[in-house]
Amino acid sequence: MVLAFCAPAMSMDDTGQSEYGRVVINNHSQQAGLSPVVFDHWLHRSLYTCRLCHVDIGFAMEAGESSITAESNEQGFHCGACHNGKYKYGDKVVFASCVDKPAPADSKRCVKCHSMGWDIKMDYVFSEYTKNFPTAGAKKWIDWEEAERQGFIKPVDYIEGVSVKRAKLKPQEDFSIQSKGSWMSDVIFSHKKHAVWNGCEVCHPDIFPTVEKGATKYSMLEIYDGQYCGVCHNKVAFPLLDCQRCHTNPVQ
Repeated sequence: MVLAFCAPAMSMDDTGQSEYGRVVINNHSQQAGLSPVVFDHWLHRSLYTCRLCHVDIGFAMEAGESSITAESNEQGFHCGACHNGKYKYGDKVVFASCVDKPAPADSKRCVKCHSMGWDIKMDYVFSEYTKNFPTAGAKKWIDWEEAERQGFIKPVDYIEGVSVKRAKLKPQEDFSIQSKGSWMSDVIFSHKKHAVWNGCEVCHPDIFPTVEKGATKYSMLEIYDGQYCGVCHNKVAFPLLDCQRCHTNPVQ
């Protein structure tokens, strides 16, 4: 049985923020006598771009669709692209995710990922890691875009041997999306902010089939249903309930 889900998007307290976007992966874990894997998007999103993981490495955007196995990790795919005991983030070697024949001593490393149901001391604690980060919106959640702009985080977008070298993207102008309701201000959409994490490939053409402004028609009902902006927002990016994070014109 495949069990994979995200933490409820409606949770808006401090604990909910650290759990927001959390994915539990149980494709094969329990069959192998291990606890399910607990994957926190907030941590990986602060270290790496979404494009790196979902385009270069090839993780599916839908939970449970990547068919991650110990074998694929050992071969350098999926989590094993970074978690191989050789790759360095800064000056720190990233621990290996899986080994063919784990020894008893490997168990402490295994539960770093296979942590569901275990009281694990994590290397990165949300409250400590983000205590100085800028916040935004009515609920004062972490503003990851602003944290990146101010240099608190520097998401890696290239891994040697995995990524293809690309020319630097030409900056695109922000543009407004007219709100259909008189009670809500227009949306200001920033290509620059989205491109930091997504590049072009995450959004086009799978989520937004065309790059022509106004050609794709969508509604808030579709977004709440997990389409268009809702592919990421209400799942991993900040919640749709924080309306003024997007509907900023003329609020800002």
